[in-house]
Amino acid sequence: MLTKQIIISDKAPKALGPYSVANRVGNLVFTAGQLGLDPQTGELVLGGIEAETRQALTNIRNVLEAAGSSLEQVVKTTVFLRDMNDFGRMNTIYGQFFTENYPARSTVQVAALPKGGAVEIETVALIA
Repeated sequence: MLTKQIIISDKAPKALGPYSVANRVGNLVFTAGQLGLDPQTGELVLGGIEAETRQALTNIRNVLEAAGSSLEQVVKTTVFLRDMNDFGRMNTIYGQFFTENYPARSTVQVAALPKGGAVEIETVALIA
């Protein structure tokens, strides 16, 4: 029988509400959406879409590592953008984190994100 394990990382922001930053079930890890929040302050990093994307993916990497996985094991991402015009700049930073064996990805524009963020990213990853 599969059980759910809650994942916690001191190197990623705490959840902003009643949810877990990640759950492990079997050999899969499901991360909650990560904003470009500084784990120490809980505030958005300065620098716009590029800085927020970099921080969101750094937060995801830290959560995945706490779960025993890595960015290389990500099989699916979902990217939520406040403005689809930011796609190219987000994609440039995204490509610095995912350099080969790319995960499947969906990218959608949303009306708003928590804390006024420009980007939020969630993942599903394997635990090898």
